[in-house]
Amino acid sequence: MRAKRHSHHIAFVLPLPPSINHQYATVCGRRVLSAAARRYKRDVAALLLGHRYPARTLHILTHAPRLSLSLSFFFANNRRDLDGGLKIAQDAICEAFGINDIRIGELHLYKALDRNRPRLEVILAPS
Repeated sequence: MRAKRHSHHIAFVLPLPPSINHQYATVCGRRVLSAAARRYKRDVAALLLGHRYPARTLHILTHAPRLSLSLSFFFANNRRDLDGGLKIAQDAICEAFGINDIRIGELHLYKALDRNRPRLEVILAPS
């Protein structure tokens, strides 16, 4: 079942985030984001901020008290866990739009295979 669409939603396609094994590094005994994870967040911000979304929709999304986030992961194979890319994708999207991720009150995760075009399809909407 897919998340219901709201009239003020935005939908976009992103590259898949790095696997959970490549999201963190240990530096001086502390766990920090890896270079691959930082690059992913930077690339997502560039992709999202480079696209023009309707001003009214962005205003509604940035001011709605609760949001719904739908993430459809299309992996090249079945070896990836569905939830391994959740947090970094959510953080990258929320940071790009200046949204506090505590406002995500509804979350939908989907996993599918697409060997030819792995990707992450996203819908962000008021909840």
